[in-house]
Amino acid sequence: MELKWLEDYLALAKNGSFSKAAEARFVTQPAFSRRIRSLENWLGVNLVDRTQYPTTFTEAGSAFLEQAESLTKQIYASRNHLTSLVNDTAEMVVMSQHSLAVSFVPDWLEQIEPFIGDSLIRVNTDNLHDSLESFLAGAGDFLLCFSSPDIFRQLDRDDIETIQITTDRIVPVTTVKPDGHPVYSVTQESLRWLTYPKESFLGSLLTPECLSEPGSELTLNKVCENALAEGLKALVAKGYGVAWLPESLVQNELDENRMAVLESPLKSIDLDINIYRFKGKHSDFSERFWHYLSTLYESAC
Repeated sequence: MELKWLEDYLALAKNGSFSKAAEARFVTQPAFSRRIRSLENWLGVNLVDRTQYPTTFTEAGSAFLEQAESLTKQIYASRNHLTSLVNDTAEMVVMSQHSLAVSFVPDWLEQIEPFIGDSLIRVNTDNLHDSLESFLAGAGDFLLCFSSPDIFRQLDRDDIETIQITTDRIVPVTTVKPDGHPVYSVTQESLRWLTYPKESFLGSLLTPECLSEPGSELTLNKVCENALAEGLKALVAKGYGVAWLPESLVQNELDENRMAVLESPLKSIDLDINIYRFKGKHSDFSERFWHYLSTLYESAC
């Protein structure tokens, strides 16, 4: 049994269809259907009458709705109770994308060290989809991620607030030869392209159509996919190809002339880095941390 199965089932009851419920839960409809089926398999009964349209629950399914809601509330109540027992402990959980955990978080923690001191900061890293799902399920205090129209849509809720921390740039980079010249150049007819899977956050943004200026005859020849920006960076360093990487991740290499940013007709993409939290009751430490961030970044604007 997984808690998210119960939440999926409640979302299905609330939205009335698999497609709308899947959208509300930020998963694809096939994945959502599999999770409802997993719940049915665990319970040993069919909850949904799949011969009817629109979505109709079986007798067992209707009876289980109240129980599912009660179980979900009990689980969260238990967690809140246990959390309250250790509220005096100065610690908090930040859900973060993999790429930010490597490229941004180390310098960020150094910047905010005057406030956090020796307090415990748990940084739980994952892909954006899973980090977002964990945050919405209440698994962490904060969500740290790149912003995009899709993220704004999912987090544009009355019970969530945000602070813009900074802006990073996703830049096309190549390694540099010992003589100081880039291994790859925009004067070439095609470039070996190292990129992210299309289903990943950066992969969905970095499509061939948006990476070069209109009318450009430069071809991007995809030769490798890797969901981790750090993995692509290692391949760039080996001279295996060109990759779009967070500028903060390669800043040292750029400063030391070990990598170079490729210019027009290739394009860079600016992305805001935001931190989110639910409104409502928080530990004293988390509340003071949020106030500290608000003061720090509002004064920097």
